[in-house]
Amino acid sequence: MKKITLAVAASLMFASPVFAGDAAAGKAKTGMCAACHGIAGISAVPMYPNLAGQKEAYIAKQLKDFKAGKRKDPVMAPMAMMLNDEDIANIAAYYASLR
Repeated sequence: MKKITLAVAASLMFASPVFAGDAAAGKAKTGMCAACHGIAGISAVPMYPNLAGQKEAYIAKQLKDFKAGKRKDPVMAPMAMMLNDEDIANIAAYYASLR
């Protein structure tokens, strides 16, 4: 029974698609982000967080939370609403690739 359970768990884990973001495509989508977060993800204004070097999953989660209304911000929410899941993954990959 344990072997069957383990086999099912392994197949589910590997069967679910994992979308890896494309950093180059993400860079092309960050024009509006740069106004607050800086061209290279380093903000010149302390009230805006630096995005360069943040973990990809963290950035994607925050953008999805803004889009879903789980995080509230009058500037970020409308920005996130314009992004689809692929855009979010790509943007997250781009900022995660920066130092």
